[in-house]
Amino acid sequence: MSNEKTLGSIALDSAASATQSFAPLSSICETVCGLHFYSHDMTRQVEAHHYCSHVSEDFRQCVIYDAPTPDAKLIGIEYIVSEKVFKTFPEEEKRYWHSHHYEVKSGMLIAPFPSAVPKAVADYAEHKAMEKLVGTYGKTWHLWEVDAGHPYPFGPPRLMMGLTADGQVDQKLLADRDRRFGVDSEEKRKLREDIPMPVVDAGANAWERGGAWQAQMEGCDVKGYEGGKK
Repeated sequence: MSNEKTLGSIALDSAASATQSFAPLSSICETVCGLHFYSHDMTRQVEAHHYCSHVSEDFRQCVIYDAPTPDAKLIGIEYIVSEKVFKTFPEEEKRYWHSHHYEVKSGMLIAPFPSAVPKAVADYAEHKAMEKLVGTYGKTWHLWEVDAGHPYPFGPPRLMMGLTADGQVDQKLLADRDRRFGVDSEEKRKLREDIPMPVVDAGANAWERGGAWQAQMEGCDVKGYEGGKK
C-alpha cells in the first residue's frame, strides 16, 4: 500500500487541519500499549497502541493503532469501564469483555512517555494510571487483521481479548515491543507489586471457558458463533 499523497491532497489536509474542529480527538488524554489476541485463537497476538479519552470516571473510549507513528494503521477500538459499571451488565453482555488485571500486574501494559520526560516522573505517572486500570474491563474490536498481512481492513470485525496468566504471551512479540520502547516488563511487574490484585468478575474472559465469539458475515447479517463453531 502506497503511503504517498498528491500535492492536492496535502494542501487540502493542511487547510482542513488549520480550520476544522477535531473536538473528539482533542479529548484524547492518555496512551497505553498492550498486546491483544483474537478471542478464538490465542496464537494470533498483535501489538495495540491505545489513544483514549475519559468520557467519565467510569468510562473510557480508545482508538487503536498498530504503531505510534504518523503512518500507523487504525486497527480497532476499545471501550473500557470500571468494575462498578461492569457489574451492572447482563451476563450475556459480559462475555464480550476482558479484564485488565493481568496485563497491569504482569508489567505488559505500558504507558509510553517521550524520552524527554525524566524516568522517575514517567514511572510515577504510569503507576498511577495502572492503579486505575487494574480493575477495569475492556471490550475490543479489531477491524484490520494486520498480522495476516492484509493491505486494507478486509473481513468482519474481530473480537479481541487480553492475556490473563503467565505462559500465554508470545515472548518474541513482547521482547520486540520492550526493546523498541526501552522498557523491561519484568521490572515493571516488580514495580507494580503494591497494586492490589482485584477479584475478577466470573462473567469476563469468556474465551477461558471455550466461549470464543467472532462475527461472521452471511448475506447482510452479522452472526456469531461460540467455541469456533457456528
